[in-house]
Amino acid sequence: MVGCIPEWQGQILICRRAIEPRRGYWTIPAGFLENGETLHAGAERESLEEALAKVEIGSMLAVVNVLYAEQVHITFRAQLPEPIFGIGDESLEVTLVDEAEIPWDEIAFASVDFALRRYFSDRAAGLEGLHFTEIQRRLTPPQRIPGA
Repeated sequence: MVGCIPEWQGQILICRRAIEPRRGYWTIPAGFLENGETLHAGAERESLEEALAKVEIGSMLAVVNVLYAEQVHITFRAQLPEPIFGIGDESLEVTLVDEAEIPWDEIAFASVDFALRRYFSDRAAGLEGLHFTEIQRRLTPPQRIPGA
């Protein structure tokens, strides 16, 4: 899975999922790569499909090994050059939010929770770190990863 955290003037773009798993929960624009697609291109495409947003992909933020699902989730930082976005086929709602408005109890996946928390801690410290973690088992409902 590849995705990004698009930012515009201090706010980030999040999407409420219209599909399973975790329909109705919040996430960032993200999804599976297509054959022959680069990580950057996949993150850009997912943003366009889910949030009708054209983004500029920045540095890599997080690599999460989701062991129970045999997946690796990669998240990039991104810029939203203009506040132009909409509701794609896989979203019920798309919105810009401040950090204080993040619906932490309604985040769809532990890997997204991890990436968002690292994003905001790095931003507060003026850093662009690359963060790694593993998720051993499904957390139902999604919970914070210990140490995150």
